[in-house]
Amino acid sequence: MNPSRILPDLQCSLLCEEVRREANGNFFILGIIDYIVVPQLPIVAHKLFVFNRWTAGLGQFTECVRLLGPDQALIRKTEVKFGLRDPRENGTTVSVFGQLEFKTPGTYYVEVLVDEVMKLRYAVNVAIVPPQTQQPGAPSEAPGA
Repeated sequence: MNPSRILPDLQCSLLCEEVRREANGNFFILGIIDYIVVPQLPIVAHKLFVFNRWTAGLGQFTECVRLLGPDQALIRKTEVKFGLRDPRENGTTVSVFGQLEFKTPGTYYVEVLVDEVMKLRYAVNVAIVPPQTQQPGAPSEAPGA
């Protein structure tokens, strides 16, 4: 029996600052984000990218990437269709979230689904860290720098 459709596996999902494609077809991922630290909130991120690599599937699929706030409310989502012609091939999708506003500190979540099946959910912590103020008379650089 030859299957006509196999739901793919999610090989990786990365939240990052930018994704570029080189002339040879390879992807170049910039600024992989572990957490977001800002001096104040609310703040708007000009662009955030979610890079997903799919493998071991066969057929046509719909990927949905959702960003949820600390209260679990949906902030934004993207949907893209992609296909895999052979289970030995890989497929890459890139979702772009533009003008994304973070209003409160806390744990946000990225969810990745394919054909309404949850494949991955991961946390992205947003924290406020006020800028450090320099004390009067303190040197602006470390000695010997």
